Amino acid sequence: MMRYEGNEKLADETACAGVRADLKMCLLESECCRLDKKTPRQCLQDNSVPPECQILRNTFYECKRSLLDNRQRFRGRKGY
Repeated sequence: MMRYEGNEKLADETACAGVRADLKMCLLESECCRLDKKTPRQCLQDNSVPPECQILRNTFYECKRSLLDNRQRFRGRKGY
């Protein structure tokens, strides 16, 4: 996972933006995108991404889902 240290800030400051950026970079650096010249969406649909990206995808899903769950208002968002 990428860490943002020092002066680095994401342009997107919405909820789950950090997880989204990590997932994007993981997909772009995967063999599917680099060697097969596919888009990240095509790689996700083909399930031809490494396990690290699958974990980030699940974390992103859980983060987005927690935004809709009223119980999470008190517990905080997952993946944040």
